[in-house]
Amino acid sequence: MSDRIDATPYGGVGLALRMAERSGLMDAIEEKVRVLKQRQPYSEADHVMNMNALCGGTCLEDIKHRKHDAAFLEMLGTLGIPDSTTAGDFCRRFNASDVEALQDAINEARLHVWRAQGDAFVAKTAILDVDGTLVETTGECKEGADLTYKKLRGYHPLLVTYANTQEPLFIVNRPGTRPSVEGAPALLDKAIQLCRDAGHTKIRMRGDTAFSMTRYLDRWHEDG
Repeated sequence: MSDRIDATPYGGVGLALRMAERSGLMDAIEEKVRVLKQRQPYSEADHVMNMNALCGGTCLEDIKHRKHDAAFLEMLGTLGIPDSTTAGDFCRRFNASDVEALQDAINEARLHVWRAQGDAFVAKTAILDVDGTLVETTGECKEGADLTYKKLRGYHPLLVTYANTQEPLFIVNRPGTRPSVEGAPALLDKAIQLCRDAGHTKIRMRGDTAFSMTRYLDRWHEDG
């Protein structure tokens, strides 16, 4: 590009930020996620939106490239973003309850998006997929990492997905030794309530035989 022109390959980030604002995600994060003692100058929502996922980043240090990208900052309408060390400090402050609060904030905004789709969207049967997945890690000293049944060191997170749109609703990380079904009923209860809040009257849950727990299946069936 010429010296008179600023350009950035991350144009989609501006659109994602605008969607986050219009859907109420930014407000929901600031209301539900309380990690910082003082919001000076950045809030929890600023930190969450500063993560690397939409820019192809693989580590927090990649934030440095965007922090000095004039076109990127101009696109977002800001003079600066949190640097990588500040982002790392923010991440280290997170505990399990903060992660749950962040997921609840995302789901609150998700409801606004679902409701905006109209009656035809919620008239369909909501399909919830639940399963565990193995995630290997090369870090032998990472907290919670353990040997999986495949003899790989890592984690066994539980995932509940809204199959209609392939959106992950809830993720809970667990050591690699934990069974697939652990914690699933409570997450499915939350997912069911989320779908009902959106207006769904028919809900179907799908999982393999490990999730066929008769007492929970009977209760869900009796609840309609």
